[in-house]
Amino acid sequence: MTGASGYIGGRLVAALERAGRRVRCVTRRPELAAGRFGSGTEVVAGDVLDAHSMRRAMAGVGLAYYLVHSLGSRGHFEREEERAARSFVAAAQDAGVRRIVYLGGLARPDELAREAGAGASAHMSSRLRVGELLRGSAIPTVEFRASVVIGAGSLSFELIRALVQRLPVMITPRWVSVEAQPIAIADVIAYLVAALDLPLDGSRVFEIGGAEVTSYRGLMEEYARQRGLRRLFVPVPFLTPQLSSLWLGLVTPLFARVGRKLIESITMPSVVRDRSALDGFGVRPRGYRDAIRQALADEDARLVATRWSDALSTSAGRRGSGAGTRFGNRLIDSRAVTVAAPPERAIVPIRQIGGARGWYYANALWRLRGVVDRMLGGVGMKRGRRDPEKLRAGDVVDCWRVVACDAPRVLSLEAEMRLPGRAWLQFEVTPCAEGASIRQTAVFDPMGLGGLLYWYVLYLPHLLIFRGMLAAVAERADSADG
Repeated sequence: MTGASGYIGGRLVAALERAGRRVRCVTRRPELAAGRFGSGTEVVAGDVLDAHSMRRAMAGVGLAYYLVHSLGSRGHFEREEERAARSFVAAAQDAGVRRIVYLGGLARPDELAREAGAGASAHMSSRLRVGELLRGSAIPTVEFRASVVIGAGSLSFELIRALVQRLPVMITPRWVSVEAQPIAIADVIAYLVAALDLPLDGSRVFEIGGAEVTSYRGLMEEYARQRGLRRLFVPVPFLTPQLSSLWLGLVTPLFARVGRKLIESITMPSVVRDRSALDGFGVRPRGYRDAIRQALADEDARLVATRWSDALSTSAGRRGSGAGTRFGNRLIDSRAVTVAAPPERAIVPIRQIGGARGWYYANALWRLRGVVDRMLGGVGMKRGRRDPEKLRAGDVVDCWRVVACDAPRVLSLEAEMRLPGRAWLQFEVTPCAEGASIRQTAVFDPMGLGGLLYWYVLYLPHLLIFRGMLAAVAERADSADG
């Protein structure tokens, strides 16, 4: 399984575990993924851009899922996706893999060719190219081309939810009315699991969508209806995908880079024309109304198992050891406070930090930092968190990634915002005679002179924020609510 840290992959692993399948997940950062899966699932280090690591990861594998993408990457992502697909195919052939299953987007090569140079989606073209490379191998490949995926935590659903919840009047460009055939996340997972046992003689392509055709406007209207909200839609002809992506970056959890690629991918219809998936599989997809109803139920029940922002590829870039980049000595700001609460209660507000609760102190400054980060092409502060109460390694918390939380009284976060270096924030709770000691440590690993200037120029604001945040954590720990 590649892409196991992502929205689709995380749910697919859980489904395969329930079906009793033996699964091996390959990820660049296994320490962030291991806690997400069952004890029977193997997690190994590897990168689809590194053929050597993929050969090791695929040893003994019978079927390989290809669920990676470069939606959140910068630069020439098409070249990167092609390189990754070629590396994956070479490793799979060397390992004797008998089947590949790939999930791409619902588009057609002939329509994209006609639109070339006139706003055609580079992202969708790249998705089709990846499918072509996988099917061109000697390994039988099942390629699914999916329309808009609807589920709690999905990229499209988060976009719809944020717009409808926050804007009573919406200016809607042309792409909002383009036809699509939205499919529920549960039905996508059902197709991916069923592909394991599909009788296959050579490679096949299946278009998959829900039971009904609508548009993003139709989805927003249905979301508003189910939430009991009155919304006015004002169509305009002049908002290009680039302008729309900048606008979305201000009012939704999407940062502009992802928003632009998403919008470009839906400027053309994504409606199922080849219905062979209904003949080849026992899956009978539900309609978009039921998909939205289930997504809302899952959100209300706090059952958002995975979110679009979970995938490491949606972060501010690849995070490795820093090899090949010169970082200075680490700069540290550490402080502690004693509370009367026992350690098991003192850790509670720490584990609940971020998301809807905010950062307990100077939230306006946190939001301002998020706006600046988005202007620089970063992730900003709007990604929220998967669960308002619980965290696990690999989770996103606004502009941070959870590095460690398996120890009962430790939370360690790594920054994914745009920085001239790397940054971490750690909380550690230890018992003491008075109750518990809470230590908060900020660590910055500067990159060159720019990194040092960043640390010292912002030292006083950071000092104010971190002092206030720790004091607020202590106050909450000592409160009757915990």
